[in-house]
Amino acid sequence: MFMPNTGTGVLPNPAADGEDYENEPPLLEELGINFSHIKEKTIAVLNPTGSATVEVIADQDLAGPLVFCLLFGAALLLHGKLSFGFIYGVGGLGCVGIYALMNLMATDEKNISFTCTASVLGYCLLPMALLSIVTAVLSFKGIVGYLISSLAVLWCSSASSKLFVIALSMDHQRLLVAYPCVLLYSVFALLAIF
Repeated sequence: MFMPNTGTGVLPNPAADGEDYENEPPLLEELGINFSHIKEKTIAVLNPTGSATVEVIADQDLAGPLVFCLLFGAALLLHGKLSFGFIYGVGGLGCVGIYALMNLMATDEKNISFTCTASVLGYCLLPMALLSIVTAVLSFKGIVGYLISSLAVLWCSSASSKLFVIALSMDHQRLLVAYPCVLLYSVFALLAIF
Protein backbone atom coordinates (compact mmCIF):
# COMPACT_ATOMS: atom_id res chain seq x y z
CA MET A 1 0.00 0.00 0.00
CA PHE A 2 2.81 2.45 0.78
CA MET A 3 5.12 1.13 -1.93
CA PRO A 4 5.47 3.22 -5.11
CA ASN A 5 4.30 1.65 -8.29
CA THR A 6 7.63 0.70 -9.87
CA GLY A 7 6.56 -1.58 -12.68
CA THR A 8 4.24 0.56 -14.79
CA GLY A 9 6.53 3.46 -15.76
CA VAL A 10 3.50 5.79 -15.93
CA LEU A 11 3.75 9.16 -14.19
CA PRO A 12 0.85 10.08 -11.93
CA ASN A 13 -1.68 12.55 -13.29
CA PRO A 14 -1.43 15.84 -11.28
CA ALA A 15 -5.10 16.62 -12.00
CA ALA A 16 -6.16 13.33 -10.46
CA ASP A 17 -6.09 14.79 -6.94
CA GLY A 18 -8.56 17.54 -7.90
CA GLU A 19 -6.16 20.48 -7.49
CA ASP A 20 -5.50 23.08 -10.17
CA TYR A 21 -1.85 23.95 -9.53
CA GLU A 22 -1.45 26.19 -12.57
CA ASN A 23 -4.06 28.72 -11.44
CA GLU A 24 -2.98 28.79 -7.79
CA PRO A 25 -1.95 32.25 -6.47
CA PRO A 26 1.68 32.90 -5.49
CA LEU A 27 2.68 32.03 -1.94
CA LEU A 28 3.29 35.61 -0.76
CA GLU A 29 -0.11 36.68 -2.08
CA GLU A 30 -1.73 33.73 -0.37
CA LEU A 31 -0.02 34.62 2.92
CA GLY A 32 -1.07 38.28 2.58
CA ILE A 33 2.42 39.77 2.36
CA ASN A 34 2.36 42.84 0.13
CA PHE A 35 5.82 44.34 -0.38
CA SER A 36 4.51 47.59 -1.84
CA HIS A 37 2.46 48.24 1.33
CA ILE A 38 5.48 47.37 3.49
CA LYS A 39 7.57 49.89 1.54
CA GLU A 40 4.89 52.59 1.74
CA LYS A 41 4.42 52.12 5.50
CA THR A 42 8.16 52.22 6.10
CA ILE A 43 8.47 55.43 4.06
CA ALA A 44 5.51 56.91 5.96
CA VAL A 45 7.35 56.21 9.23
CA LEU A 46 10.65 57.60 7.98
CA ASN A 47 8.89 60.79 6.83
CA PRO A 48 6.67 61.90 9.74
CA THR A 49 5.49 65.03 7.89
CA GLY A 50 4.36 63.05 4.82
CA SER A 51 1.06 61.35 4.22
CA ALA A 52 -0.16 57.79 3.79
CA THR A 53 -3.33 56.24 2.43
CA VAL A 54 -5.93 54.60 4.64
CA GLU A 55 -5.66 51.41 2.60
CA VAL A 56 -1.96 51.03 3.41
CA ILE A 57 -2.49 51.77 7.11
CA ALA A 58 -5.42 49.38 7.37
CA ASP A 59 -3.28 46.57 5.93
CA GLN A 60 -2.78 44.27 8.91
CA ASP A 61 0.75 43.26 8.04
CA LEU A 62 2.83 41.95 10.93
CA ALA A 63 5.90 40.88 8.95
CA GLY A 64 7.46 44.36 8.93
CA PRO A 65 6.92 45.00 12.66
CA LEU A 66 8.39 41.60 13.47
CA VAL A 67 11.50 42.44 11.43
CA PHE A 68 11.84 45.83 13.17
CA CYS A 69 11.41 44.25 16.63
CA LEU A 70 14.06 41.67 15.77
CA LEU A 71 16.32 44.46 14.47
CA PHE A 72 15.84 46.38 17.72
CA GLY A 73 16.58 43.26 19.76
CA ALA A 74 19.65 42.42 17.67
CA ALA A 75 20.97 45.96 18.11
CA LEU A 76 20.48 45.64 21.87
CA LEU A 77 22.29 42.32 21.68
CA LEU A 78 25.30 44.21 20.31
CA HIS A 79 25.33 46.07 23.65
CA GLY A 80 25.37 42.76 25.50
CA LYS A 81 21.72 43.08 26.53
CA LEU A 82 19.46 40.10 25.98
CA SER A 83 16.18 42.04 25.99
CA PHE A 84 13.91 40.19 23.57
CA GLY A 85 11.47 39.34 26.37
CA PHE A 86 11.27 42.97 27.47
CA ILE A 87 10.72 44.13 23.90
CA TYR A 88 7.86 41.71 23.28
CA GLY A 89 6.39 42.18 26.77
CA VAL A 90 6.40 45.98 26.67
CA GLY A 91 5.31 45.91 23.03
CA GLY A 92 2.43 43.54 23.72
CA LEU A 93 1.15 45.49 26.74
CA GLY A 94 1.60 48.74 24.83
CA CYS A 95 -0.42 47.37 21.90
CA VAL A 96 -3.25 46.33 24.23
CA GLY A 97 -3.28 49.74 25.92
CA ILE A 98 -3.10 51.77 22.70
CA TYR A 99 -5.74 49.52 21.10
CA ALA A 100 -8.13 50.21 23.99
CA LEU A 101 -7.42 53.97 23.94
CA MET A 102 -7.80 54.31 20.17
CA ASN A 103 -11.13 52.48 20.16
CA LEU A 104 -12.38 54.59 23.07
CA MET A 105 -11.32 57.81 21.32
CA ALA A 106 -12.63 56.87 17.86
CA THR A 107 -16.09 57.68 16.61
CA ASP A 108 -18.82 55.04 16.56
CA GLU A 109 -18.49 54.20 12.88
CA LYS A 110 -14.68 54.05 12.93
CA ASN A 111 -12.62 51.59 14.93
CA ILE A 112 -9.25 49.89 14.62
CA SER A 113 -8.34 46.23 14.97
CA PHE A 114 -5.72 44.90 17.34
CA THR A 115 -3.51 43.66 14.51
CA CYS A 116 -3.65 47.04 12.79
CA THR A 117 -2.63 48.70 16.07
CA ALA A 118 0.26 46.25 16.47
CA SER A 119 1.27 46.86 12.86
CA VAL A 120 1.37 50.65 13.26
CA LEU A 121 3.25 50.52 16.57
CA GLY A 122 5.70 47.96 15.20
CA TYR A 123 6.47 49.91 12.05
CA CYS A 124 7.02 53.05 14.13
CA LEU A 125 9.65 51.19 16.17
CA LEU A 126 12.07 51.62 13.24
CA PRO A 127 13.59 54.94 14.47
CA MET A 128 14.12 53.35 17.88
CA ALA A 129 15.92 50.42 16.22
CA LEU A 130 18.12 52.92 14.37
CA LEU A 131 18.84 54.68 17.67
CA SER A 132 19.82 51.37 19.24
CA ILE A 133 22.19 50.62 16.36
CA VAL A 134 23.88 54.01 16.84
CA THR A 135 24.12 53.51 20.61
CA ALA A 136 25.97 50.24 19.98
CA VAL A 137 28.83 52.35 18.63
CA LEU A 138 28.52 55.58 20.63
CA SER A 139 27.71 56.16 24.29
CA PHE A 140 24.46 58.07 24.81
CA LYS A 141 24.77 58.50 28.59
CA GLY A 142 25.09 62.29 28.52
CA ILE A 143 23.05 65.36 27.68
CA VAL A 144 23.61 64.97 23.92
CA GLY A 145 22.58 61.30 24.07
CA TYR A 146 19.45 62.15 26.02
CA LEU A 147 18.52 64.84 23.47
CA ILE A 148 19.05 62.48 20.54
CA SER A 149 17.01 59.81 22.32
CA SER A 150 14.24 62.35 22.96
CA LEU A 151 14.24 63.21 19.24
CA ALA A 152 13.92 59.50 18.39
CA VAL A 153 10.97 59.19 20.81
CA LEU A 154 9.32 62.23 19.23
CA TRP A 155 9.96 60.79 15.77
CA CYS A 156 8.36 57.45 16.68
CA SER A 157 5.36 59.03 18.39
CA SER A 158 4.85 61.60 15.63
CA ALA A 159 4.81 58.88 12.99
CA SER A 160 2.50 56.59 14.96
CA SER A 161 0.08 59.37 15.88
CA LYS A 162 -0.02 60.45 12.23
CA LEU A 163 -0.91 56.92 11.11
CA PHE A 164 -3.56 56.51 13.84
CA VAL A 165 -5.14 59.89 13.02
CA ILE A 166 -5.31 58.99 9.31
CA ALA A 167 -6.73 55.52 9.99
CA LEU A 168 -9.41 56.71 12.43
CA SER A 169 -10.18 60.14 10.88
CA MET A 170 -9.42 61.98 14.14
CA ASP A 171 -8.37 65.26 12.57
CA HIS A 172 -7.85 67.52 15.58
CA GLN A 173 -6.75 64.93 18.15
CA ARG A 174 -3.19 64.22 17.04
CA LEU A 175 -1.54 65.52 20.23
CA LEU A 176 -3.98 63.54 22.33
CA VAL A 177 -3.07 60.40 20.37
CA ALA A 178 0.66 61.19 20.54
CA TYR A 179 0.83 61.35 24.35
CA PRO A 180 0.43 57.59 25.07
CA CYS A 181 2.72 56.85 22.12
CA VAL A 182 5.42 59.06 23.69
CA LEU A 183 5.09 57.10 26.93
CA LEU A 184 5.38 53.77 25.13
CA TYR A 185 8.38 54.70 23.01
CA SER A 186 10.09 56.29 26.04
CA VAL A 187 10.27 52.82 27.59
CA PHE A 188 11.93 51.51 24.44
CA ALA A 189 14.38 54.46 24.52
CA LEU A 190 15.27 53.60 28.10
CA LEU A 191 15.99 50.05 26.96
CA ALA A 192 18.24 51.40 24.21
CA ILE A 193 20.20 53.85 26.36
CA PHE A 194 20.72 52.00 29.63
